[in-house]
Amino acid sequence: MTDHYAVIGNPVAHSLSPRIHAAFARQTGQDMEYGAILAPMGGFDAAVGKFRAQGGRGLNVTVPFKLDAFSVSTMLTERAKTAGAVNTLKFDGDLALGDYTDGAGLVADITIRLGVSLTGRRILLMGAGGAARGVVLPLLEHKPTLLAIANRTVGKAVALAERWTSQGEVRGGAYGDFADERFDVIINATSASLSGDVPPLSERACASATLAYDMVYGERATSFLGTAKSLGVSRVADGLGMLIAQAAESFFVWRGVRPDATPVVAMLEPMK
Repeated sequence: MTDHYAVIGNPVAHSLSPRIHAAFARQTGQDMEYGAILAPMGGFDAAVGKFRAQGGRGLNVTVPFKLDAFSVSTMLTERAKTAGAVNTLKFDGDLALGDYTDGAGLVADITIRLGVSLTGRRILLMGAGGAARGVVLPLLEHKPTLLAIANRTVGKAVALAERWTSQGEVRGGAYGDFADERFDVIINATSASLSGDVPPLSERACASATLAYDMVYGERATSFLGTAKSLGVSRVADGLGMLIAQAAESFFVWRGVRPDATPVVAMLEPMK
């Protein structure tokens, strides 16, 4: 029988997930269908229950339901516990496994598709909200020399850094605290690009960077990437590759097969 999966969110019509997973299914020869569910605000649990009752096997969860997905999970992976949120649900009988794949998607896109090593590098992570929280541990697992976390609300950056000091060299602070330091990779985990804003970037911090990466993606280069390039960053990338790589990780959680994200990025880039 064909297995059924979907992305659930509000709004959800814009989601690229159905195209992505259809491409993965063709690539790997998996018998599955993938749709989209628009859940009403306050109606996430009911929508999930209906999907499961109809035999649904798994869901990708997008805004604003990642905390709701955390609550409905009967078992959580370590990376979901770390993120405090769930973006992937796998159903097996009474089990609802909650996972969080964004961090794995980010490091896979940077290290595999873009070919930029994180090991022994100095990384600047901008932002200390939910998006940043979900990627700190996967970044540290690649053993950077330093992971610096900068945020306008300094206390949030310091608290996030202190949580992970046992895993490596992590420091939190204000943007100005890192203005005179040099970094190999700069990652924007803020939502500033959605409104055309740019976190305060230091020319010195940017000048030596190999890569500036924006976790947001859009039809054209984000304001962050434009500014980073003007300040001397040699290479820039937006979050489309991360979106597809985290979807590949979800696919692996569901099907036990990890598809190749790179050709799907090539397929979708002209559609941005």
